[in-house]
Amino acid sequence: MDFLEPVLAGFGVVFTPVNLLYVLAGVVIGMVIGVLPGLGPVATIALLLPITYEIPAESAIIMLAGIYYGAMYGGTITSVLLRLPGEAATVITTIDGYQMARQGRAGSALGIAAIGSFIGGTVSIVGLTLVAPLLARFSLGFGPPENAVLAAMGILLVASLGTVSTAKSLVAAGLGLLLAAAGPDPLFASPRFTFGNINLADGVDFVALAMGLFGLGEILYLLEHRARNRLPKPRVSNAWPSRQDWRQSRGAVGRGSVVGFFIGLLPGGGGVLSSMAAYALEKRRSRTPERFGRGAIEGVAAPETANNAAATSSFIPLLTLGIPTNPVMALIFGALLLQGIPPGPRLINENPEVFWGVIDSMYVGNIFLLILSVPLVGIFVRLVSVRDSILAPIVVTVTMLGVYTVNNSTFDMLLVIVFGVVGYLMKKTGFEPGPLVLAFVLGSVLETAFRQSMRIFDGDPSGFVTRPISGTLFVVTVLALLLPVGIRLARRRRKAASPAATVPADAAPSATESADREATVPSQRQDRAADTPPPVD
Repeated sequence: MDFLEPVLAGFGVVFTPVNLLYVLAGVVIGMVIGVLPGLGPVATIALLLPITYEIPAESAIIMLAGIYYGAMYGGTITSVLLRLPGEAATVITTIDGYQMARQGRAGSALGIAAIGSFIGGTVSIVGLTLVAPLLARFSLGFGPPENAVLAAMGILLVASLGTVSTAKSLVAAGLGLLLAAAGPDPLFASPRFTFGNINLADGVDFVALAMGLFGLGEILYLLEHRARNRLPKPRVSNAWPSRQDWRQSRGAVGRGSVVGFFIGLLPGGGGVLSSMAAYALEKRRSRTPERFGRGAIEGVAAPETANNAAATSSFIPLLTLGIPTNPVMALIFGALLLQGIPPGPRLINENPEVFWGVIDSMYVGNIFLLILSVPLVGIFVRLVSVRDSILAPIVVTVTMLGVYTVNNSTFDMLLVIVFGVVGYLMKKTGFEPGPLVLAFVLGSVLETAFRQSMRIFDGDPSGFVTRPISGTLFVVTVLALLLPVGIRLARRRRKAASPAATVPADAAPSATESADREATVPSQRQDRAADTPPPVD
């Protein structure tokens, strides 16, 4: 009963009329943003950060969470109907979803995506409800050494497991740490790296950084690289899958829920990685893998279930440990800090209305998502026809007005322009701004905890290894960093030991080569789906 009381109290927070409205608003905004290719939840949450000043903390985070998992399904609609992935996590869905639409089965694809998203999200919420309090109690024993190792682990793993090259991710993370060092010293409050500018006395403003990199930077990149063609008007006949479709896909939905839940817990994990892993798993275990890429409903059910499950489970490290695992969680981390609420193990006791209100709101939000997903398909598809020349000025105007209202500072507007150019150049040269923002958010945590730990250890860094929890976290971090390197070296040795010249032309490929080829097929098709405009039937 002690466990149920706070959970029920969280539902009391959610079922107030105002918070129900914020849940609905978050889900609808997320679905709309997911439909519009090029924006996504990261840019939207960055643009809405100034609004969180004016509303209660639990309402703000409830709305931002709804935007996140709502965008996961919104991108599915255009991925299936138009082969235009509105969100990065739905790129895999275009492989089989668009083929189903061309076969007249668009309704089945959208229906199983909605059902799978609901089931995956609900399973992940149940896991979040059960696991988060236990992890929060365990992490109450963390001191400065544990917090320092945990922050370093989050930065390093996100940088090394990112979607771009490790070197570029580490460079971006290093730039984020440099920006985090500007402002007052965390222990002595002396100014650092301000270059004599009084506007930097308190450091770089997080809202200006996020809105510049993700808001203005994304728009600049969008205007250069996105050329719209006249899109066909797709038809959706039956919006629910048949019994045969459900029998074929129910196993994929179950496995996608589990895969998405656990990948969402990992630093660097999220919708993209979980959807790719779920798709690859279904193709490998299928008795008829040749169906994938030709309209297999499992190829829609698995990734859609997994990306919604990962979107929910990624809240566990944020709310319990104070460690954001992806750029969206970093922005929500910043939103909590703007409200004066530090996320971490004490959140569940000091701000239970925020902790349980956010978790319980996801149950309601998933129901809203299931109810709204099919009836609003026609409206969402029309949004794709909005021209960039209309969309871009609106976003830029909202960005500038929003950042100005935070501190009434024109200097912050200048920072948005500077970081917007930086974000555009990063995207253009193959750098992702996500590791930069994560390192910026965790940089102050890392520095403060590290310096406090060195005082505790009298300057001896071996104390990080000798303490049980921090030592274990340190070993886990090292193993996680070395594992990908070991896998690459093992593959190179196998290729060197069995050169292609010694293999007969009609010989069957090895299991390892088949697995490697299957793992690369989704990404290759992803590139073709993103770059090739949809044919007009």
